[in-house]
Amino acid sequence: MGWTTALAAASVGTSVLAAGQASSIGKFNQAVANRNAQIAEQEAEAQKKLTEFDIAKFNQSFERLEGETKVSTLKSGVELSGSALRIMRQNAEQAELQRNIIEYNSKVAESKKLEEANFARISGELARRQATLTSIGYLSQAGTSLLTMKKMGMFS
Repeated sequence: MGWTTALAAASVGTSVLAAGQASSIGKFNQAVANRNAQIAEQEAEAQKKLTEFDIAKFNQSFERLEGETKVSTLKSGVELSGSALRIMRQNAEQAELQRNIIEYNSKVAESKKLEEANFARISGELARRQATLTSIGYLSQAGTSLLTMKKMGMFS
């Protein structure tokens, strides 16, 4: 085997190895992106649980405040009617509004995490496809080298 043949064979071998490496890198990058997607989905689920906790804690605080207000009002000799009743109703409305705000903020955070998960999966798929194209390019180089070697009569 001549010097030129050895170089051409090395070029073919290197291209085939590079194609395998490109494919492996693409698979790895896709696996990383999929793992990132799973983490984002877990964070979205944790956000749901945090919201449940926050609302329960808020309800507990509100019930305590409501109880203290009733006791304070009744101790002062005022009946639970008129202004006192309006204040309690207004407090209940504000509490409901606060619960809605907590839930809304949670849904926004959860949606962001789910979108992050979707984007990670798309990025992983893109990385895999780019690696496949790179691999095809290297294999094409190997094929071109083999055709050139055949034309030059380096093997029969």
